[in-house]
Amino acid sequence: MSKIRIGMIGTGGISQVHGRQLLELEEADIIALCDTSTENREKFAAKFALEGVKHYTDYKVMLDEIELDAVVICSPHTLHFQQATDALSRGLHVLIEKPMTCSSEEAELLIATAEKAGKVMQVSYQRHFQPEFLFIRDAIANGEIGKLTSITASLYQEWKQFTTGLWRQVPELSGGGMLMDSGSHIVDVLLWTTGLTPAEVKTNLHTQGAPVEIDSFTSIRFEEGAVAGLNIIGFAPCWHETYVFCGEDGGIFYDNGKITIQRFGEKPVVPELPKQTTNQDKSFIDAILGRHEVKVPGTFALKVVKFTEMIYQAGGYKPY
Repeated sequence: MSKIRIGMIGTGGISQVHGRQLLELEEADIIALCDTSTENREKFAAKFALEGVKHYTDYKVMLDEIELDAVVICSPHTLHFQQATDALSRGLHVLIEKPMTCSSEEAELLIATAEKAGKVMQVSYQRHFQPEFLFIRDAIANGEIGKLTSITASLYQEWKQFTTGLWRQVPELSGGGMLMDSGSHIVDVLLWTTGLTPAEVKTNLHTQGAPVEIDSFTSIRFEEGAVAGLNIIGFAPCWHETYVFCGEDGGIFYDNGKITIQRFGEKPVVPELPKQTTNQDKSFIDAILGRHEVKVPGTFALKVVKFTEMIYQAGGYKPY
């Protein structure tokens, strides 16, 4: 079987994860790198010993000059839509980093483009493949804690400190601040694990003196009756990620990777988690090869984009 020929669009931070996971697969081969930064490209090539790969500064030139089967898009957020559109229009499969796009209008157009092209488009929300979140989703779906009544989802991160002076604090490239970036993963978890539909949000945002929003506190009412609090804090001293899922028959508590189940009047239980069998890159390649359906399709990522828009609108915030 010939290998799936992949071009990388963006070779900065998160691309390193994709590079490692793709090169663990016999069916995948990275044959082209595109980044406006020569340093980023050279570091990526050196790290993975990609001596024969082609280097490009313009992704359109790469798409025109070299025969590819797929691209992995790891560029600044506002560039995702056009880059993915151009790749799909050329008959390529696309794995796209979060957020899929920075507006629901662009997301809907991109989904239509992928459907017309008949190609795989997957969004890289890695928590869909991690044992902790697979367990939470299955436990809620199986009624382990009964009907959901409330959820709290929080992420604290040194985001402001680490992104000062970088593209993530340039609104025209980032499409927003902490919520659009790291916060997108938390919105993903909230919607994916619960299957709930946001009906109303109220939010307060703070830029903390940055060009983009840094901190946001949002209260949510879902159509199904549950309520939630979403706290995305980018001006913190460390990373801390927590979730509490309360149902009529118990609760699931997640604290930085550790999970306990608590029922009224009983001792907390530490559940056995499923083993991880795939990741965002392996599942992308398997979907291309027809081994299973796309695990994180554009239709789901659209829900994340729409919900992010709801929060910004509720806070009276225009990201760019």
